[in-house]
Amino acid sequence: MASMPLGPDHHQQPPAPAPAPHKDSDKEMSTSDMKGNDAVTGHLISTTIGGKNGEPKRTISYMAERVVGTGSFGVVFLAKCLETGETFAIKKVLQDKRYKNRELQIVRLMDHPNVVSLKHCFFSSTSKDELYVNLVMEYIPENMYMVLKHYSSMNQRMPLIYVKLYTYQIFRGLAYIHGVPGICHRDVKPQNVLVDPLTHQVKLCDFGSAKVLVKGEANISYICSRYYRAPELIFGATEYTTSIDIWSAGCVLAELLLGEPLFPGENSIDQLVEIIKVLGTPTREEIRCMNPNYTDFRFPQIKAYPWHKIFHKRMPPEAIDLASRLLQYSPSLRCTALEACAHPFFDELREPNVRLPNGRPLPPLFNFKQELAGASPELINRLIPEHARWQAGLNFLHPDNP
Repeated sequence: MASMPLGPDHHQQPPAPAPAPHKDSDKEMSTSDMKGNDAVTGHLISTTIGGKNGEPKRTISYMAERVVGTGSFGVVFLAKCLETGETFAIKKVLQDKRYKNRELQIVRLMDHPNVVSLKHCFFSSTSKDELYVNLVMEYIPENMYMVLKHYSSMNQRMPLIYVKLYTYQIFRGLAYIHGVPGICHRDVKPQNVLVDPLTHQVKLCDFGSAKVLVKGEANISYICSRYYRAPELIFGATEYTTSIDIWSAGCVLAELLLGEPLFPGENSIDQLVEIIKVLGTPTREEIRCMNPNYTDFRFPQIKAYPWHKIFHKRMPPEAIDLASRLLQYSPSLRCTALEACAHPFFDELREPNVRLPNGRPLPPLFNFKQELAGASPELINRLIPEHARWQAGLNFLHPDNP
């Protein structure tokens, strides 16, 4: 792919908003100056960081190498830091001066092994006086969509250990963002789940649609990519909860198990038809749970298709049980992300000597942060196996150790 010319970004820009306090000093970088070089070396971006609290200013330069993603939001490009040699993904988004950048505010708050991390950010502007915010993120070369395509091209199913490992980490990331900050991702899909090909660590990325959901406050219902869109969104609900992410993650789990999307609708109505073909026609009560304002009830009466018939005969019953608990019409009946992590489908990951197929250890799975706040002791005991409790000095959690 052609690299992205960034030469025009040399006009003055407003000061970056004060970063949230964070133990990782990298995240406290803000920009007081940003310049692009002339057209000949137009792929070089320099930004000055530091200069606050008596800290010396220093310049960081990025060489833009190639575009790795584009969308309505802007562009994501791969860039190498000339000072350190590290590679980053820089997401460059056109900024409407009338609004704060919600994505920037959200990713600044994040600090979790299963959520992509922001290294720093800077503003830039073009000769047309367009303002851009540049989010410098850690770079992970693969996403789950690419991994799925790899298995599909070989006419193979993803090995079950990877299905468990990847979906467990998705739910762990969701438990974190749904917890303390109360953030709903609103676009969980394979393309937005990064997979490290060496460690098999998984990270949620692209918070461009994310929002802190406030009870009683309306939200747009036309959100989330179609195959992964919760039915209440199709019914036009505006007061939904973070359980829309749980539905999406359930669709991702089913896709990893099946090797293809479970609900491949061609438009919104067709999407609903695909869901009804599996879950059956929603009852009036289920429709009320999804959107109390929806009164146009005219659906053919279709019986639910048994879950065990959707998957092949050798599918573990725990996998089918988890899918059925995630893909429920009534949002309140879907299990939470933390409850999903504790599901027996993931018990293999909690065994003391489990290894990746190549013999390497699994990525860290039990270094929980504040997502355990408010969880019952029973749930915590299911989530953290004894061997991990012992390593972390968490024996007090065990019911045998009051």
